[in-house]
Amino acid sequence: MARLAWTRRQERPRSRITSLLTHVIQLALATTTVRAAQPTYPGDPMNFKVVGDAGISAQQVFLGTADRIYVIDKTENNPVQVNGHPAWAVEYNINTDTYRTMDVVSNTFCAGGNVLGNGTWINVGGNPAIQWGGVNTPNDGVSGPYFDADGGKAIRILQPCDDESCNWIDDPANYMTTARWYPTLETLQDGSIIIIGGDTYGGYVNSPASQNNPTYEFYPSRGDPIDLQILSDTLPANLYPFAFLMPSGNLFVQANWAAEIFDWQNNTEFRIGDIPHSVRTYPGSAANAMLPLTPENGWTATIIFCGGTNLQPDQWTTNWDIAQYPADATCVKITPDVSQQWIDEGESLPDGRSMGMFVILPDGTMLLTNGVKTGTAGYGNDTWVAGGHSYGANPLYQGLIYDPSQPVGSRMSSEGMGKLNVEKMYHSTCLLVPDGVSPKSGAVYPTQTAVERFFPAYYNKTRPDPQNLPTTLGYGGPAWSISLTAADLLGSMDNLNNTKVVLLRPGFCTHAINMGQRYVQLNSTYTGNSDGSAVLNVQQLPPNPSILAPGPAYLFVVVDGVPSVGAPVMVGSGMGNQTIGAVTDLPASFIQQVTTNSSSSSSSATTAKSGAVGGAQVGRMTWVPSLALGAVGLLAMI
Repeated sequence: MARLAWTRRQERPRSRITSLLTHVIQLALATTTVRAAQPTYPGDPMNFKVVGDAGISAQQVFLGTADRIYVIDKTENNPVQVNGHPAWAVEYNINTDTYRTMDVVSNTFCAGGNVLGNGTWINVGGNPAIQWGGVNTPNDGVSGPYFDADGGKAIRILQPCDDESCNWIDDPANYMTTARWYPTLETLQDGSIIIIGGDTYGGYVNSPASQNNPTYEFYPSRGDPIDLQILSDTLPANLYPFAFLMPSGNLFVQANWAAEIFDWQNNTEFRIGDIPHSVRTYPGSAANAMLPLTPENGWTATIIFCGGTNLQPDQWTTNWDIAQYPADATCVKITPDVSQQWIDEGESLPDGRSMGMFVILPDGTMLLTNGVKTGTAGYGNDTWVAGGHSYGANPLYQGLIYDPSQPVGSRMSSEGMGKLNVEKMYHSTCLLVPDGVSPKSGAVYPTQTAVERFFPAYYNKTRPDPQNLPTTLGYGGPAWSISLTAADLLGSMDNLNNTKVVLLRPGFCTHAINMGQRYVQLNSTYTGNSDGSAVLNVQQLPPNPSILAPGPAYLFVVVDGVPSVGAPVMVGSGMGNQTIGAVTDLPASFIQQVTTNSSSSSSSATTAKSGAVGGAQVGRMTWVPSLALGAVGLLAMI
């Protein structure tokens, strides 16, 4: 079985299920425009429903195409097989709730991932090759029972597909020079990916210091790893450090209690004050997300963290019952390009929560789900662990909706929300799919492979069916238009004042983080026609690829809180320096009104009432860069 690269011929699936939606998407992508659709999956709004089984625990997931989720577990004795051994990766069809096993040769245990500017996904890092019981085995890729290889230095590559022809490329020629377990990946403004931190082998936290990998590097490679001081200063709870690309082009990095602005282009770190109340990084594992970037807020990035644990550095040991230690309930925010001051959100979670997850929905609200009330992420064989191996206990089933547009005190709510049917604890995941629901799966101890969906409040409402949707978008350049019927506007022109066009990238989900998740609203105005239909005039993305890095995303038109089904779109010009165009002004919003007398009727155009249209000021509009752009954020820190 010797070979030059860790690749295997993929088994043919036992059955091939090709849905009508797949054909529609393939035909649409061959043209210049695509058409939205109505969801057909049955579900009750604001409730959770078990819909299928992924075959493996969904430790890591991402949406590769409009109807395919790619699921990755660690090397594990899963019941599903591929090429004569247990499988630890599958391609899951969200329309049919069926899966295809996939072969990943190296051990993907606690890897990271994200998407390149050209739409290729990478999965990075992991743990050594193992045999039964998790005991290390020779790193040769040919020793049973798993025939796995050491994944610590691995960079695995996938170009997603809808025809079941794509497979993971796990080739040592692409590998890093150092091992990374629990690394963070963030796509940069040129479409490349920065790989940050991790450690060199397993353990509950990053201890002893000899296993720490306090460096970063890039894919495609730009040379040897480079030291990042914050990762040396934040032991032991600094695995999966948070990293967000800011509109300024810098990275906001948070690990253990520390935080900084990292000018990665000049390898300069600007430390800021510690995060309040609790440790948010793994294994504290707070829910975290960048709030929606909109014309109204000048596409300025604010990051929120909710939950975690207030354990101090000397408490990260496993000689006491950590699973019963109460999780934190506080929420804090920061807007790093504008101010380096932490802001207490002013309201807390109803329960302390570790391993909670934020999923941004197309209407701009955020689902908060999964997690436990006590303990942290992680597991082990300690004698004090009751009922399994989990370091977290008392699972939380109640879902929450966070609405950043509401006044403080009214943003976090469980009103009308159902509860999870299956606990979602360590190694559980959740992300958005195009029909606006959030599948979730996974958990270890007990291991869960069930797939459960959340159906938002808008789910069963008639969706807008916008026409003339683009398949590519750039940074600046010509404006474009979307056609809406009277039915799309729910029979009322007033809904034009509450219509917006948004881009959403679901991200790569693992360990309570959606790496790369981002919501960007585009600038738009409208033209209302006398027959009740309308045209939306839409600008391209702002001329700044740091607002949304190049790569795949999904386009939604949201009318009075009801989104269309997401249409796939490629943002930017692939890898490298992005093409930046001039911003095209939009016409003022107006509605044609019909006047009637005894003998005739006529149309007249009137200017729409002033205010926000899709978050932007009505009238002749030119994009104005936020103060967060350029070097302003840096100047404030020096």
